[in-house]
Amino acid sequence: MKKNLVSIVTPCYNAGKFIGQTIDSVLAQTHTHWELIIVDDCSSDSSVEIIERYTYRDNRIKLIRQPENGGAVLARNKAIEEACGQYIAFLDADDLWLPNKLEKQLVFMREHDLAFTYSSYQLMNESGEYLGEFLTQPQISYHFLLKTNCIGCLTAIYDVEKIGKIYMQNAYKREDYATWLHILKQIQSTQGMLESTAQYRIYNHSVSANKLKMAYYQWKVYRENEHLGIFKSMYYFLNYAFYGFLKYK
Repeated sequence: MKKNLVSIVTPCYNAGKFIGQTIDSVLAQTHTHWELIIVDDCSSDSSVEIIERYTYRDNRIKLIRQPENGGAVLARNKAIEEACGQYIAFLDADDLWLPNKLEKQLVFMREHDLAFTYSSYQLMNESGEYLGEFLTQPQISYHFLLKTNCIGCLTAIYDVEKIGKIYMQNAYKREDYATWLHILKQIQSTQGMLESTAQYRIYNHSVSANKLKMAYYQWKVYRENEHLGIFKSMYYFLNYAFYGFLKYK
């Protein structure tokens, strides 16, 4: 493990339209001690060619090509396995970071002695147009997170020195949420930055835009990942539905 190095985990599948912008947002970071590990999951578009051009320009950018398509969980976990940094951060291949994201969030983590943290983030459409902002919670616990997922994957950072390497949990379409729950069970509570540090791209056809599907996957997390009883699951699911109405502002 390399002290103070940030290992950025980026799964990629047919993201040729956006992956260059994503890499550029990492290159623009005011905190420069990072490695970007991009795991391509057998893309059939121009993704690999674009990523390779960046690897030739900057040796902090590393490309790993999966032998077969296995999904985002396996891609992220491969990157985590290869990561050398004290900090693990997540950035999907179509999202963006604001230039001072790493600098501000690392200062925040150190000042508050946090093992895991997150922030608010901006929303944009496929064309990059601003849609609003997701305002997170300043402090959360495991039990609060069961009620609503207020942690955007593109904002999450954890400290390997404090909690070890945490791999993505197996929870279809909710693997990041199940992973944050796993971490919160270990550390009990943490804090997040109310300032936005990133830009999340929303698609009309995305899973996150399909509320019924997301509700189904949420229920599966309660029952299959957290092994909650039926009544506890119902309690947290009702809270999840309530917070869903209040989520975006």
